[in-house]
Amino acid sequence: MSDLYRTALSELGTVMDRIDDTAVDEACRMIAAARRIGCYAGGREGLQIKGFAMRLFHLGADVGVVGDMTMPALQKGDLFVVSVGPGYISTALALMDVARESGAKILFLTAQPDGRCAALADFVLTVPAQTMANDRGAAATSVLPMGSLYEGALFVLFEVMVLKLRDLMAVSPETMRGNHTNME
Repeated sequence: MSDLYRTALSELGTVMDRIDDTAVDEACRMIAAARRIGCYAGGREGLQIKGFAMRLFHLGADVGVVGDMTMPALQKGDLFVVSVGPGYISTALALMDVARESGAKILFLTAQPDGRCAALADFVLTVPAQTMANDRGAAATSVLPMGSLYEGALFVLFEVMVLKLRDLMAVSPETMRGNHTNME
């Protein structure tokens, strides 16, 4: 294995070692308790959140992704899951405001828990990884470009959360497989 692979995996491991598992458990409880779940992230984070939404669907959750035609209206009893690694993008802030005004709770994932969007969240789950907010000059510490370390950490985090949710929601692997599309 090349040194680049080892370095990237080591960096991901360091991020995962620094995630507060108690906070992850709280985030999972919020997801399990939600009547309906809406998800949003931009760019490559958006790809990760779409994968997470798919797994939530496999778990039997009523879930939608902002931008999809089937995204339902959120209201009281619902949860809006938002990821903004750098801590702020205007679209996320606007959508979080809409969700809050509608009565939904907000679970916010970020590497910058002091960013503007975190102030609107009911719960902030910090993913301590380099993003585009700190990828230049002396602040840049990852071999991976721009926000790739954060995005890779989201993938691993979301898969672990699915395992935790599967147990919390008492969903069998067979049930998850049964919820997978057959339209392939």
